[in-house]
Formats: sequence, structure tokens, C-alpha cells
Amino acid sequence: MMLLILVACGEQILASDRSADSVILSKDRRLDILTVKQVQINKRTAMMTSSGLYKGYRIQVVSTNKRDLAFKIKAELLSRFPDQKSYTMFQSPYFKVRIGNFIKKDDAERFRKQLMKFYPQGVYVVEDAIEYTPKDEEEIIPQ
Repeated sequence: MMLLILVACGEQILASDRSADSVILSKDRRLDILTVKQVQINKRTAMMTSSGLYKGYRIQVVSTNKRDLAFKIKAELLSRFPDQKSYTMFQSPYFKVRIGNFIKKDDAERFRKQLMKFYPQGVYVVEDAIEYTPKDEEEIIPQ
């Protein structure tokens, strides 16, 4: 009777040369834990840009070639919405003022509707690399 034992990547396969030719597979439970963690890492990585920021949405409030106007609107946004972060960027020849860090487009749309009360035209949702910190239950802690 010939018995073959193969151990690879935490899996043990026992095969015997019996008339029924049976195979018994025994897998280490830690492989399932590693698989779940790798799936979480892959999902998070798919949400990120090459710079380490997350893919998300912001609301663009103004695009102007007047620097003073852009900074004035940014100051207004900071005073009206202190819980939201605002950003000024320069893409020649325009200064763009954006606000918020939203993972979901629906959340950005809801906030855009609030902004429309103060800025009735030219306010729209744009895709952007955002600052985002995952919640504790989303954290992947290496062990």
C-alpha cells in the first residue's frame, strides 16, 4: 500500500492507493482568515488613487480667472460650512474652489442642493481624489 502526503501552502492532501481511490483534504482555517483580509485590501486598493488618496467626489462652487474672488468664496464656504473642508486649486488660467470629501455621489448631490441656496449657478459635483479616513470597522489591521 502506497501513501502519499503532500503539504503545500497550509493544505494537507492525503491520498492512498486503495481500490476506491479516495482523497482527504484538510485545510488550515487561517487560510480563510487571510483570504478575507486580502479581499478587504483589494476592495480598499480599488478605491484609491496612485497618490494614496481615495476616489470620490467634491462640489465645485466656482471656476474663475479672478484670484481674489476665488479666495473670497472659499472664505465664505469656510464660515457657512465649518464642518466641510474647502479647496482652492489653480489650473491655468482658472482658480477653482471645491468643497467636501464624499465617497458616494448621492451624498455629494445632497450637499450640492444645500449650496445652491447660496450659489444658484455653476455649482456641480466633480470626481476628485479626496481625503478619507476609513471607519474603525473598515480598518484592516495586519497581524
